[in-house]
Amino acid sequence: MSRTESVPVARTDPLMEGTTFVGRRHEVSEARRMLSRTRLLTLTGTGGVGKTRLADRVAGTLERTYRDGVEVVELATLEAGDLLGPTVAAALGLRDAGTDPMTMLVDYLADKRMLLVLDNCEHLLEDCARLVDRLLRGAPRLRILATSRQSLGVSGEQVLSVPSLPVPDRGHQLRDIARHDSVRLFVDRAASVRPGFSLDARNAECLARLAQRLEGIPLAIELAAVRLRTVPLEQLSRELEERLDMPAHGSHAALPRHRTLRATMDWSFDLCSPAEQRLWARLSAFPGGADLDTVEAVCADDVIDLADVVDLLSGLVDKSVLVVDHWEAGVRYRMLESIRAYGSERLEPSEALALRGRYVDHYRDVVERHRIDRLVPDQLERYRHLQGELPNVRAALEMCLSEQSTAGKGLEIATAMWFYWLLAGSLTEGRYWLERGLDLVPGSGGARGMALWVVSMLALRQGDLDVAMPLLEECHAVARQAGNESVLPFAIRTSGVAAFSLGDAPRGLALLEESLALHRAAGDIDSVAFNLYYGAAYGSMEDPARAVRFGEELLALCEAHHALMSRGHAQLSLGIAAWNLGDCGRAEELVSEAAEFTREINDRWCLTQCLEVLAWTACHREDHERAARMLGAAHALWQAVEASPSRLWYHARWHEHCAERARQELGERAFTAAFREGARLGLERRAVSAVGA
Repeated sequence: MSRTESVPVARTDPLMEGTTFVGRRHEVSEARRMLSRTRLLTLTGTGGVGKTRLADRVAGTLERTYRDGVEVVELATLEAGDLLGPTVAAALGLRDAGTDPMTMLVDYLADKRMLLVLDNCEHLLEDCARLVDRLLRGAPRLRILATSRQSLGVSGEQVLSVPSLPVPDRGHQLRDIARHDSVRLFVDRAASVRPGFSLDARNAECLARLAQRLEGIPLAIELAAVRLRTVPLEQLSRELEERLDMPAHGSHAALPRHRTLRATMDWSFDLCSPAEQRLWARLSAFPGGADLDTVEAVCADDVIDLADVVDLLSGLVDKSVLVVDHWEAGVRYRMLESIRAYGSERLEPSEALALRGRYVDHYRDVVERHRIDRLVPDQLERYRHLQGELPNVRAALEMCLSEQSTAGKGLEIATAMWFYWLLAGSLTEGRYWLERGLDLVPGSGGARGMALWVVSMLALRQGDLDVAMPLLEECHAVARQAGNESVLPFAIRTSGVAAFSLGDAPRGLALLEESLALHRAAGDIDSVAFNLYYGAAYGSMEDPARAVRFGEELLALCEAHHALMSRGHAQLSLGIAAWNLGDCGRAEELVSEAAEFTREINDRWCLTQCLEVLAWTACHREDHERAARMLGAAHALWQAVEASPSRLWYHARWHEHCAERARQELGERAFTAAFREGARLGLERRAVSAVGA
């Protein structure tokens, strides 16, 4: 079972994964029973009641039940409903290379026997309902488990209301008190902060009373239990009694359990120092959590002293307001969604405005410093950093594009992310932000010109020529304006790619040459590299000798700058050029190495093309069974990226030739068997070695 989004390598979480799962036997059993009879089950309940933990538990117990596995998609950090389809597709490992991610998603799931868990649907309720309805209609063996504060309202939906944990009645004996899950949860969490803590005859009545006052709400219990780190149980009980008897801050909730959780949050907030309270509120701006450097850069000011940030973070961790995640790159701090929502309500409007400015400027700087369209040794680290920061970058983009005055900054961020959108396969998302920005940033400035070529390139990759060409025409018009000369090489390069897409290879190659000369004259070595790539790959059939020269220069550049991600693409493009020049051995050597590397970093766009080329080389060597397996593996990946060899004209002819030859030599039955075997392995991480065995 996998949970997306970005997954840390290890986790220390006093409220979630790092703790034991207590109780819920009946709910787990009932959810399993209901999922055996329905295709859509929604776990509903108030915030903090434990829907996510329950869904994870149920999914974990069912992992081996579904042939195609269990996938958990976390939606709490996603704020734009328009990106729901692409987000789910990306979670399933599908690259968004077409104009309709939903169709791609439905087609991919059509024959899958899978459990899809959609966690935290309430803030995207209508979008989730439409998505679920379409998936269930198009994928007959798919089952969906959703969590939400209310039902989705989709036909056929069954709902399991998640109650609070059972609490003991007054006057129960020790043995009876110990059986109640609310008490067991409190004792378990208390023991994690005060080793040796246990239920006994002396504290049983006090624990029972605490569980009753907290109404069995898991999050409220966990927030209270962590207080035992600094105060004895009797004092904790008195503090809670006093707090819960007071009106909850800003609460108009009608349900007692809502009021209880809110009052517990108020109590936890009041236990914080004024500086901790301000930091709690400010950290609510980070849907993806934040590392120390980010917290210092965005949250420190005249109220929160920079020198105090580390101690304040430690204090919030001790109070279980913050969760600590350990990533390869270091430590990050995050909040559970209910706690983050409470913090957001506590953020004063006056400080929110200043925080927003620092937040946007910080993430504009983060994106610029981690551009992956640069020939640098840390390309892969930059890419992974952007993956981890994507929820926060999205929040920055939303802040920028919600007002005309800051839209220019948003457009700059979305433009600087262009190669990330391509490499991650997030083409629809890239276009979404860029098109919103372009709507808000009129005129003919250079920033608009740069955004125009980027959105044109994304549309071209999706095969959306009707949209790409008018945008590209406008880009050329902007580039001709005085002061926008730097836009021109990019406009010409994109026009070259468009010419190849339209079948005019001579014009495409000439435009790439023109753009290359301009980039060389400007000393822009990073852009030179992209021109060389397009020249080597796209120009390989028109002029293979020249394409080989482009590819060799690109590979030398990548190796000189130790740019490993670009090196994989250079090997692919040079391999394609070498193949068209008739050097099968060199092509196979280059592309095999590129395939291994791109498999390791999950660059499916490059890997798909590598498998395709390796099918051609196998066919050339008369190893037709291997060629059929490679074609099958490539086919699975072409589907995953919603593309086909026919979309890339330098693939189309050789693909047809290879498939026809292998089918003739093997016969239809043997070819189909090998092809299906390759397709079965195509989406696995071991696909390259397995299909070649």
